[in-house]
Formats: sequence, C-alpha cells, structure tokens
Amino acid sequence: MEKRNKFLMVLLFVLILSFILTGIITDGLQEAVKGFLQIQINPGRLISDFVPIGGVGGTLINSALAGAVGLLIIVLLKVQLSGPTYAAIFTIMGFGFFGKTPLNIIPILFGVYLSSRIAGKMFQEYIIIALFGTALGPLVSFIVFEFGFTGGAAVAAGIIGGTITGFLLPAIAVSMLHLHQGYNLYNMGLSCGFFALFAASLVRATGHEFAGSMVWYDGGSLVLIWMIPALSLVLIATGLITEKMKGIKEFIKIQKIPGRLPSDFMDMGSLGGALINSGLIGIAGSLYIFFVGGDFNGAMLAGLLTIMGFGAFGTHLKNSWPIVLGVVLSTLIFGKELSSPGPLLAALFGTTLAPLAGQFGILAGIIAGFIHLIMVLQTGAWQGGMNLYNNGFAGGLTAAIIVAVIQWYRSSKEDFS
Repeated sequence: MEKRNKFLMVLLFVLILSFILTGIITDGLQEAVKGFLQIQINPGRLISDFVPIGGVGGTLINSALAGAVGLLIIVLLKVQLSGPTYAAIFTIMGFGFFGKTPLNIIPILFGVYLSSRIAGKMFQEYIIIALFGTALGPLVSFIVFEFGFTGGAAVAAGIIGGTITGFLLPAIAVSMLHLHQGYNLYNMGLSCGFFALFAASLVRATGHEFAGSMVWYDGGSLVLIWMIPALSLVLIATGLITEKMKGIKEFIKIQKIPGRLPSDFMDMGSLGGALINSGLIGIAGSLYIFFVGGDFNGAMLAGLLTIMGFGAFGTHLKNSWPIVLGVVLSTLIFGKELSSPGPLLAALFGTTLAPLAGQFGILAGIIAGFIHLIMVLQTGAWQGGMNLYNNGFAGGLTAAIIVAVIQWYRSSKEDFS
C-alpha cells in the first residue's frame, strides 16, 4: 500500500510539473504567467473555456496549480492515494481548463475543513467531499467579480461565501448519495447542483440576473489535440511496465465490475489495471471527439481528464459505452449536432451514469444516456452556471428516477409472482 502511495504521488507530481513546463514552452514564461493571472479574475461560470481567456500556456499553469493545491492537502493530511483521490486530482486539473482556479477553490476547501472540525471528525474523513466540492469554485468568483462588491469587500464576501458553501457540503453530500444510491459517480455534482439552486435563487431574489456565458475555443491547438492521447499512452505503458501480464488481467477483471459507488479499481483490481483502464478511456474519449468533429479545447480536456480520473473509480469501457450511445441517439433524434458543446460534454461527462449500465445492463445504460442529454441541457441555467459539475447534477436526477422505477418494478414483480 505504501509503495503504491509513493508511486501515485510521483506520477501525479510529474503530471503537474509536465503541465507547467508544457505551458511555459508553448507560450513562453511571460505570456503564460500573464494568461494565468488573467484567468484568476474571470468568473468561470459555465461555459467558460479558459483557453481563449488565458491562452494555452496560462490555462495549463492554472490547471497544474489547481491540482497542486489538492495534492498538497492530500500530502499534508497523509491521506493514502487511491482510486477516489486519483479521480479527484484528475478532475480538479481538468476543470482548471474550465472554471476552477487555485484562488476560487481554497475557500471551499477551508469551509469543508471547518465543517469537519465542528462535527468532531478528522478532515481526512471529508477529503473527497472537499476535493470534489471545488465544483462550486465559480460561485466564489461570481461573488468577487460579478455580484456588485468592489475592492476588499468583494474579496471578503467571496471568501465568506465560499467558506459557508464548503461548510454545508458534507451534510448535503451524504443525503444526495442516498437519493441515487451510488449510481451517479459524480455525487458531488448533484450535491453542488442542489446547493447552487438555492444560491442562484437567492441571487435572483436580490434582482441580479445571470448574464449568459459562452466562451468556447475552436482554434485547433496541436498541444490540446495531442495532450490527452500522449498522457493516455503514458498511463497504459506505465500499467504494462509495472505489472506486465497482471496489469492486463486486472484490466479485464475491472471490466466486470458494475462501478457503483464506491468502486476503487485500484483495490478491487490493481494499480496497473486501473492505469491501463484510465489510459484506454482517454484514448476512446479522444477518438469520439475526433470522429464527431468536436473541438479539442479546455472544456473537452476537462471532460477527458475527468473520465480518465474516474477510470480508477467506477468508469470503464464496458459500462460507459451504452451511456454514450444513449446520448448519441438522443442528440440525433432531437435534431442536434453531435459536435455542439452540449451533446459533446454530455457524451463525456454522461459516463457518470456508467454504473447503471454496469448493474442493470446495456438497455438501462442507453435509456440513462438518452434521458441525461435532455436533462443536462436544462439544468445549467437553473443554477446560474455556478456548479461546474452540471452533468453530475443532471446525472444524479436521471439516476434517481431510473433506479426508483427499476426497484419499483422489481418489488412489484416479486409481490405478484
């Protein structure tokens, strides 16, 4: 276990460092730092691709430093790295391209820490909630930059708002998990969406309306196009080198796991098998974007890094493809473009519902993906774009209704059989 922890620590550190170096090499140190600073003062609400705002270099540095904040907390708390923490760091780094900054996530992390202390718990027990709870980073940025405060008052209000948010998240997260019973991998997406609904309603009650936000990069940067395939190959090679044939056997074993929360593939399978699974998911996601003619930008890299992270914590090739097929069918039936932002994001992030296919079969997965697209195109506006895990919010609602229907049918069938 200790050996695995050190190995993952080095792997994540190298990933963070490589992002920083790639950013500097791509845009030059001065431009990359300038872009990074520009990102820090952007509200980051959906959809805000950071690449047009801070450039490729600045966005890579922002992603790396956001991930570094999470990794530093894990190190300081001496938390063992595993499937959930691997998924959390990949997700934070992914959304460092698409809404999160080192500055807007810290108040939320601090709020969860306060919650743990008051509840008489160790912060380590809430670490996953804290890391994934950074989905509400844009709420902090919104208070500072958009709500109407100025100067020091804006900064203070943002810190207080973020701290209160983090403080309340643990209680909400536990309740939301019961709602979908572990069939929505992005449980914090549902929890944060639930909180954001109330926050957005409060904001609207003051007379403030959320301005539409759509920043979407379509410039075709070669760095962004090849980054995920390259990283995926590194993960696959690492899994094969460290475990050889065992890694392949454990990868095959992982494909048989339903994926319902909590499913740590590093414990239920092995480190090598999980890394191979993670890498292959990255390649599959990249190929999907390529074949439908999508843009490789900050939003897509957020999706790809997230599904790769959950390649160690619930998502694998076998349980995710029915969800994607359902999203594709829904997109085509309702006359939308597969390459447009909403369907693209839904195809990647919709794999939050992969455990439904893993547990209940292909048809359930297809139906879940079909419904998910319909839901996700509406839910972002409900919460003012302040919950970055909008697909987790929509996925939680979708999972709740599907699980309820399945369980009702099964119980009714047993009663009358």
